[in-house]
Amino acid sequence: MSLQSLFKLGEHGTDVRTEVMAGVTTFLTMSYIIFVNPSILSTTGMDHNAVFIATCLAAALGTFIMAFVANWPVGLAPGMGLNAFFAFTVVKGMGFTWQQALGAVFISGCVFVALTITGVRRWLVGGIPTSLRSAIAAGIGMFLAIIALSGAGIVVANPATKVGLGNLHSLPVLLATLGFLLIAVLDYFRLRGAILIGILAVTAASMLLGLTHFQGIVSAPPSISPTLLKLDIPGALRGGFFHIILVFVLVEIFDATGTLTGLARKAGLLDGGREEGLGRALFADSLAIFSGSLLGTSSTTAYIESASGVQAGGRTGLTALTVGVLFLAALFFAPLAAVVPPWATAPALLYVAGLMMRELLQIDWNDVTEAVPSALAALVMPFTYSIANGLAFGFIAYAALKLFTGRAREVHPALWVVAALFVLRFALFPAD
Repeated sequence: MSLQSLFKLGEHGTDVRTEVMAGVTTFLTMSYIIFVNPSILSTTGMDHNAVFIATCLAAALGTFIMAFVANWPVGLAPGMGLNAFFAFTVVKGMGFTWQQALGAVFISGCVFVALTITGVRRWLVGGIPTSLRSAIAAGIGMFLAIIALSGAGIVVANPATKVGLGNLHSLPVLLATLGFLLIAVLDYFRLRGAILIGILAVTAASMLLGLTHFQGIVSAPPSISPTLLKLDIPGALRGGFFHIILVFVLVEIFDATGTLTGLARKAGLLDGGREEGLGRALFADSLAIFSGSLLGTSSTTAYIESASGVQAGGRTGLTALTVGVLFLAALFFAPLAAVVPPWATAPALLYVAGLMMRELLQIDWNDVTEAVPSALAALVMPFTYSIANGLAFGFIAYAALKLFTGRAREVHPALWVVAALFVLRFALFPAD
């Protein structure tokens, strides 16, 4: 079977060359994750090289599923925000093991598949107001920002003020600052792979200055055995993990569904009532989550950076297939990934965080019952170092304000259910 017939290129008005170039474009814009994800997850004690391999394989596998199941031009990889929640809230903040956290990701993936198949996923998404969904994205952005600023040494702990300014004369801080500016300038001129170039530039400068040591660029892929099938599902089923799984599921639902819907509209994939394509894409996204947990990484999700490939003309799964193949090729760059320092990935995190902040524009700031819960959701995430707490405060405040202002009818049943679950979480686990 030819690529033309397998991916129905003629029906979508595209050709092999356009699709392949679109895939290359998408890969360049999202490939920074192969350096950032190991940097984040290795802080939990996970083997850096194994996480690098798991990241590449999870991205390739998830993207292949999207290509062949949905025939959509969408790349998948471990999601930003969820990896930070995994590492800094669940493991480092709450004291659970990374094996238990992987178990929670697996369970959330199973729940995600069930919700998608039964249609509950769309019911949940339809019940969450735009203001809260936007606040969640912005809050995750601020959470990533404080992680990035800490990793770069720009923000440090201060016993009097909680946080303070770091040493601006140190080389890592200066390199991180220059890396951030480089990414911003390159992105302004719409250079593909701006974030990746920024990471590599800071890494190269660190080597030249003797802050890190060159270990090569290409080698045979290292072993994935330190993370492969190391998830602890029984440990994740303990009572304390209930709300963690809930947060994984909720963020996965809002993030992936919003991303896939937006990309589909941009590519014209929903024109003519082609809703079945969205259903297959949601199913493919669901399958990718628990497969990633088996390999040893946090939740895999659709990447909004796929819009760059759509802009370049990508319309079918051949674009996604190209992205997946390139992630497999990245397996041979483990030595390079191993020497990328935290101050090289910090500018990437900070820049992504800044892009996520634009979601605040979607909030109706003139309506107190919409603005206050949204502000709480966004602010509580970075200030309590927990996406879970931000979600809880936002959902509970939204339901309470609508109830006490006589506007309870505006609240969808799905939101009442989620708010009640978070109230139950605080009642049972107030210290988490």
